[in-house]
Amino acid sequence: MLRSRAVASPPALHARRALVVAAVLVLAAGPVVLTPGPAPGEPAAPAAPTPPSGTADRGAELYLGQCASCHGKQGQGTQRGPSLVGVGPASVDFQVSTGRMPVSQEVPQSVRREPVFSAGDIAALVDHVGRFGGGGPGIPQLARGDLVPGREIFAANCAPCHGATGGGAVLTNGWVAPPLYQSTATQVAEAVRVGPGLMPVFPSQVLDDQQVNDLTAYVQRLHSERLDRGGNPLGRLGPLVEGLVAWVAVLGLLVAAVRWLGRRAGE
Repeated sequence: MLRSRAVASPPALHARRALVVAAVLVLAAGPVVLTPGPAPGEPAAPAAPTPPSGTADRGAELYLGQCASCHGKQGQGTQRGPSLVGVGPASVDFQVSTGRMPVSQEVPQSVRREPVFSAGDIAALVDHVGRFGGGGPGIPQLARGDLVPGREIFAANCAPCHGATGGGAVLTNGWVAPPLYQSTATQVAEAVRVGPGLMPVFPSQVLDDQQVNDLTAYVQRLHSERLDRGGNPLGRLGPLVEGLVAWVAVLGLLVAAVRWLGRRAGE
């Protein structure tokens, strides 16, 4: 005896198809692992820390690549470079922002160049060196200064080496007091506090913060007054060199005049 098939209604067919599709998706996604949640009244487990991406410490990377070969991995110093332990942020920022460091070889006095690092990298490097040990002047926070007392401070403390106009001068044993025309206000204040090279250190007991503000304001004014209305500055080499050049030029003109007169007399 033949049994008649039960014909599913359209809603039942849709439900079966949905179950089949769901089963296929579950099999394709792989096994599902159920993690039991915390029991009632039990604190939730802390979230796992996110692993760092990229370089963990930019300052450490820069230091190890550019500075450690001379100053040591921990800033302890070597035969090629002095210790950086406790030098302070102002010293590091001055040397790096003025391009005096890093150098490829030992030199008696490093000179100003274009900085190797960007502003962000300099800040990271300053922060890393600061971890070697505390102490040392921080980067000065400057405020508005007064030109009149700044000029007096400059004349008494800076002009003997850097010149009355800030053009620099030659010192003893081949050292040079550099010109100040490219120095920013922060770099001038940093040099005052740390005394790079042969420059003396001026702590707050000698020049307080307001006096440093006055001094940096005056040095910045010297930038705009570098006009040389008297003629060619000859590289601002100083009055002795400029006078020698003038004498040589005058003697050359006299010799040329004598030879011209001699030729005229022989005609």
